[in-house]
Amino acid sequence: MAERPVESGGLNGQAAPVSAATTDGPSAGGLQLDSVVKRYGATTVLHGLDLEVRAGEFMTILGPSGSGKTTLLRLIGGFVSLSSGKILLAGRDVSRMTPAERGIGMVFQNYALFPHLTARQNVEYGLKMRRWPRRDRRQRAEEMLDMVGLGDKSDRLPRQLSGGQQQRVAVARALAFDPSLLLMDEPLGALDRELRMRMAGELRRLHRELGTTVVYVTHDREEALTLSDRIAVLRDGRLDSLDTPEALFAAPRSSFAASFFGGHNLLPGRVVDVGGGSDTATVECFDTAVELRSGGGLAPGGSAAVVVPMLCCALDGVTDGRTDAGPGVSLTIDDVLYMGEFTQVRGVITEGGPAGEALVIQLAGHHVNDIVPGTVRRFTIDTTRCSAVRWSDDP
Repeated sequence: MAERPVESGGLNGQAAPVSAATTDGPSAGGLQLDSVVKRYGATTVLHGLDLEVRAGEFMTILGPSGSGKTTLLRLIGGFVSLSSGKILLAGRDVSRMTPAERGIGMVFQNYALFPHLTARQNVEYGLKMRRWPRRDRRQRAEEMLDMVGLGDKSDRLPRQLSGGQQQRVAVARALAFDPSLLLMDEPLGALDRELRMRMAGELRRLHRELGTTVVYVTHDREEALTLSDRIAVLRDGRLDSLDTPEALFAAPRSSFAASFFGGHNLLPGRVVDVGGGSDTATVECFDTAVELRSGGGLAPGGSAAVVVPMLCCALDGVTDGRTDAGPGVSLTIDDVLYMGEFTQVRGVITEGGPAGEALVIQLAGHHVNDIVPGTVRRFTIDTTRCSAVRWSDDP
């Protein structure tokens, strides 16, 4: 690998200070957002957001359309200005710096490749603007294209590449100058599902190899679960939840996070007691009060959303090897859907739980002919896999 030249200029051709992250490598490139606010006129898009991204971490910003995630990414990149607050990169306040001065790599949703330049020339472009010598930037571009598996396609124009290949060129270009931070704005959104998941695996591999700090924006929960070290869930410009993918899916901390990740039912309950440290709560929801994991923010006598994963229920008391069957509920069956590896059952609770509440259950195996719409069937619930969380609209 060629020895890197010292950076002497930014994308705008002006002198850019070399950060500690540039000097010491990607491991020095942690990011901190301190009370970040963004307003457009009378509309506040981000409400005093605090977030720390650890050096070398792959952080995904997840949320529905309008939650503020793309605005947040553009603030970090310096493409829009802060209304108030601070952005620190490797301990350096970059809040008022231009995008070039921040030394951040960016991969856009549409990849933003120059159509008249080859793959290698596209990767070289940022290095050229940073005044790398011609020989060094060519060698670096070839190294990066080899890393993303496109070394044999370096002379092709973007129109001669597939969508997945264009995405890899964009990633190679963004990583070529060893950025302290890499921002990615829904870069897989234009790909079909199979290619999207394959490219997600490639991004994860590159991150493991390079250790670059990554902030990745998406509204796709499958991408977020696949790629991330941690996930920040945004709701209406506020941080709703922040945790590892495993924790957010298995034990969400709010009803919004549970519903957004999918795979869960939300049932109303009343809090009887809160355990020490608030990590458990006794909740009335079924025929008997049960102790559940708690996402915090609950108080005795208050309401709770009981999170019931679709896969934690069994038909007619069959426990699938579990020794504790848990409470049972009766459902009037509305629909039964065959979905390959499992059967999805949709119904309304008639007994054993909050009457009239809808419940969706996924049963492993083939049960389409065993359950008939219009009939009433009994299911058991493994409450060790359920949790009690605050309703997201509660103060």
